[in-house]
Amino acid sequence: MFEQLQDRLTATFAKLQGRPRVGEADLEEALRDVRVALLEADVHFKVVRQLVAAVRERAVGERVVESITGAQQVVKIVHDALVEMLGTEAVPLARAESPPTVIALVGLQGSGKTTSAAKLASYLRKQGRRPILVAADVHRPAAVDQLQTLGRQLGIAVKRVDPSRVAEDAAAAVAAATGEGHDTVIVDTAGRLHIDEPMMEEVQRIVGHVAAHEVLLVVDAMAGQDAVDAAAAFHARLPITGLVLAKVDSDARGGASLSIRAATGIPVKLMGTGEKLDALEVFHPDRLARRILGMGDIVTLVERAQEVVDQRDAEEQAQKLLEARFTLEDFYGQLQQIKRMGPLGDLLKMIPGMGQLSAQLPSGPEAERQLRKIEAIISSMTRGERADPSVLNGSRRKRIAKGSGTTVSDVNQLVKQFEEMRKLMKQLGGMAKGGRLPRIPGMPRI
Repeated sequence: MFEQLQDRLTATFAKLQGRPRVGEADLEEALRDVRVALLEADVHFKVVRQLVAAVRERAVGERVVESITGAQQVVKIVHDALVEMLGTEAVPLARAESPPTVIALVGLQGSGKTTSAAKLASYLRKQGRRPILVAADVHRPAAVDQLQTLGRQLGIAVKRVDPSRVAEDAAAAVAAATGEGHDTVIVDTAGRLHIDEPMMEEVQRIVGHVAAHEVLLVVDAMAGQDAVDAAAAFHARLPITGLVLAKVDSDARGGASLSIRAATGIPVKLMGTGEKLDALEVFHPDRLARRILGMGDIVTLVERAQEVVDQRDAEEQAQKLLEARFTLEDFYGQLQQIKRMGPLGDLLKMIPGMGQLSAQLPSGPEAERQLRKIEAIISSMTRGERADPSVLNGSRRKRIAKGSGTTVSDVNQLVKQFEEMRKLMKQLGGMAKGGRLPRIPGMPRI
């Protein structure tokens, strides 16, 4: 979502760092570029004005002008100002002293409330919680069926309510939760296409009846300044405790979502980063600021890897790789793990300095198509062929191409690239043995 903003800010700071010293005119030019970039990204103008003023004040106070490290200091000051605008630090979800913890999701129709409810249930289950979903959106057609379908996919129970007794039945589900083995109740409430009195009254009744510990407002990150207005309107009528930014993975400008915390004072607690039901992350202001500035987010990358990669298996694979014992079978397994972590382009952006490379790689459907082609080719090989590609003669390659729906040229290219990678890793392994490479923490000793 923030690619355009990231590109603009990266270009601005690259131009600034290309100068030996930062003069007053250079600083003003950079601040002007930052202001324009934020406004074009749809960040609220009042928030932009405050941020630029704060950066200018700090830059003058820290004597950035004419300093040899002025460019780096400006980047640091902008980073800190962005973090403050986004909320300084992550705000955890509340947890009741005596179960169950009740979380009510509210928001406009189409904001992604129902999907976010299912994602939240999946996320909390990973944290060791035992959630149950309550389908209290009785106005949108098929909303209850949608939540039940998502619940079945996750293996999480979903309770329906009587449309004439929404608040009362939701409260009954909360009362029965502990006895049924649940410590968390997530209530999906109804929304409208726009804010109206009947919707607010119904949501207020539900929140009051269930005695919600968390009232999370789900905001469509693509909604622009309307998202800020909606957040302010809900906050005026309901005890909103946090925001969930949905559809952060979209290609809209999305800057308005960066303004919500500063404009309303409501902390952003979670953000949806994809369509899959596990694509929900804790909102870390410092990490998002680093992503926006093209500085990477290695902490989130490591956390994603830890979710899908077994540590012992990772060490064995690294050992194989450096000893050139890594096979196409191993490679196929690694591809499956990478797919579970998310799109390759998104992963590269989390590695400091790799953001520009990600822009040169295929993305979206094209990247998926290429990945499926590689999987199809490897899947069409026998176990012996995956273990030792040197046995792949002409007839075998024709069979693999036919079985995978690709060409012999595609098969040849994959095998050639794999062998080149294995040779390179063997050389690196030899250098590691000879002590010519520095020891990397977490990597196995050779």
